Amino acid sequence: MVNGEWQTSDQSFAVVNPANEVAICQVAEVTVHQLEQAILSADASLAVWQQLGDAARSQCLIDWQQLMRDNLQDLARLITLEQGKPLSEAKGEIIHAANYVKLYAQLAQDCRQAISIPASEGQTAQVLRQPIGVVTAITPWNFPCAMVLRKAAAAMAAGCSVVLKPSELTPLTAMAIAHLSIQAGIPKGVFNLVVGSNAQAIGEILTQHPKVAKFSFTGSTQVGRKLLQQCAFGIKRSSMELGGNAPFIVCEDANLEQAIKGAMIAKFRNAGQTCVSANRFLLHESIADAFIRGLTQAIEQLIIGDGQNETSQIGPLINQAALDKTTDLIQQSLSLGATLIVGGKAMSGKGFFFAPSLVDKVTAQMPLFQREIFGPVVAITRFSSDQEMITLANQSEKGLCGYLYSQDQKRIQQATQQIEVGLLGINVPRLSNIHAPFGGIKQSGMGREGGHYGIEEYLTYQYVCQQNGG
Repeated sequence: MVNGEWQTSDQSFAVVNPANEVAICQVAEVTVHQLEQAILSADASLAVWQQLGDAARSQCLIDWQQLMRDNLQDLARLITLEQGKPLSEAKGEIIHAANYVKLYAQLAQDCRQAISIPASEGQTAQVLRQPIGVVTAITPWNFPCAMVLRKAAAAMAAGCSVVLKPSELTPLTAMAIAHLSIQAGIPKGVFNLVVGSNAQAIGEILTQHPKVAKFSFTGSTQVGRKLLQQCAFGIKRSSMELGGNAPFIVCEDANLEQAIKGAMIAKFRNAGQTCVSANRFLLHESIADAFIRGLTQAIEQLIIGDGQNETSQIGPLINQAALDKTTDLIQQSLSLGATLIVGGKAMSGKGFFFAPSLVDKVTAQMPLFQREIFGPVVAITRFSSDQEMITLANQSEKGLCGYLYSQDQKRIQQATQQIEVGLLGINVPRLSNIHAPFGGIKQSGMGREGGHYGIEEYLTYQYVCQQNGG
């Protein structure tokens, strides 16, 4: 959607339902000319969007999120069809995304108020906050609604216009959201959607166009590194929410029942396809066997199937490449001495389903420890001391998220100070909070999304000092 109008082209690509491998529809490939027009439309709309004023922009966002809630069932079904997650999870994603838009609608009312600061005698000093300008963004397939709106709503609340490329694997939800933006009264050109399967070529334009002031990306560290290099030539302001490799730590004093329930949520939500999924399960050797027994029983009770079925608890992986990667990570680790307890392979029949799995005796040298799995696989590593626990937890180039289960407040305090992550859950498996800063350290990226931290990413600062009476 460019300047409020849907575009066509001579080329198209298929969007496939991962639960049955059937093409849902064909979507037109964006052309280079259309990309250029989208950015120019975003640039031209800036003045119109900003002249509306804070209250009017806020109302547009309020209306947008209300339309999402009004169309909850249809949007959720669309997510399940193109992405695969169970309907209950899809509905939760829509509500979560709408909550972000509502929050940014509220923040839009005062995010640009001038800040008075101390000045020399006879002078007045202020810090002005201004929208950065045209924002481009690329979002992933695993949360095709929430990731779009966590970026777009924050940028638009700040007074920016947006050109966004959703994943070509899951573009339909973003297209529906774009349609609702026009119904909400958001001026044409403020929110532009460009869809295509040539991600590299599109990314080059979105990161290097001279009219672009800010670029935001959520995806793998490998791709983020390339996009950041492209942004560097034009000194584009950038934010990157990249890969994770979350440790899930269970200490000897943990409540095991609570930890097992938490592990099922932190690992198997969206079939393990989230950047905050528990990846490396670090268990104290004294409780490891008991934890494994309890978790194995819970895994074996999971209901796997098409997300459209109300009984399904875990859906498919996104495509064949994801199946192959998960299989390879397990097989490579088993060849190095790991032990398979349950699962370990793709399921027979149509759809990209992988059996929920548990692998024990994983060492820090194995692929299941070193790489982000992005699949329904629990990889167990044992430790014997708090120092070894911290060393293993930090033995990764990623630093997005972590989980710790313990009842010892001294241990919790020490671990909080030492574990190198941007988000840490203590005895909780869900960290979603629209008011909190979401983002990582090390090679998990830079910048934050969520709350006022997210809106600050799209504002610039101007210091103004004036001599009184002059």
